[in-house]
Amino acid sequence: MTGGNRNAPLDQRNDRPEVEVSIAPLGLPGTLVHPAGGHGIVLFAHGSGSSRLSPRNRLVAERLQRSGLGTLLFDLLQPEEASNRTNVFDIRLLAERLALATDWVCSQELPDVPIGYFGASTGAAAALVAETLTRHRIAAIVSRGGRPDLAGAALPRVRAPTLLIVGGDDHGVIELNEEALTHLTGEKHLAIVPGAGHLFEEPGTLDQVVTLAREWFVPRLGQGG
Repeated sequence: MTGGNRNAPLDQRNDRPEVEVSIAPLGLPGTLVHPAGGHGIVLFAHGSGSSRLSPRNRLVAERLQRSGLGTLLFDLLQPEEASNRTNVFDIRLLAERLALATDWVCSQELPDVPIGYFGASTGAAAALVAETLTRHRIAAIVSRGGRPDLAGAALPRVRAPTLLIVGGDDHGVIELNEEALTHLTGEKHLAIVPGAGHLFEEPGTLDQVVTLAREWFVPRLGQGG
């Protein structure tokens, strides 16, 4: 397992250090940036057909880092596992991996810092289910173009403040998010980005996602959050 200079102060930030997220017996490749002092870290759960190299998630991560937040982008599946589409849509499996990665972050890298989850597509459902599985408190969850409905019976058990971000032109997914919102029992909000499709590829739409995510995470991932 590697983790960069683990003994460095939290505000001594490396530029995209590669790590191995150890969730026995697996080692999953990841990119870890430590938070600045007094800030928390956001773990990313990518969607189907994507990876830790997703340009959209990397952009969101880099912008969150500018606000002092740490980020961990990692592959939820090994390459041979990802080639099996059943695994890609196995929300329980993905959620268990995310919960174990949370253990790794808290025990090996960054004890006692606030944790947030950022999920895209099916990764949003995995983030919501993982929140109900992990023994650590999750301070906030953000879903981008997500399928929170796939979290199913876990939705009413989610306690973390949850922001669902959906594109205004992502018809069908908007309705699924609206329905999922009714089952969340904690602090929650649905934000619709006008003119955005499922991948937020339209000019300026991903910038709006970043702004919404930052405004949701920053107040909740301070040390007193």
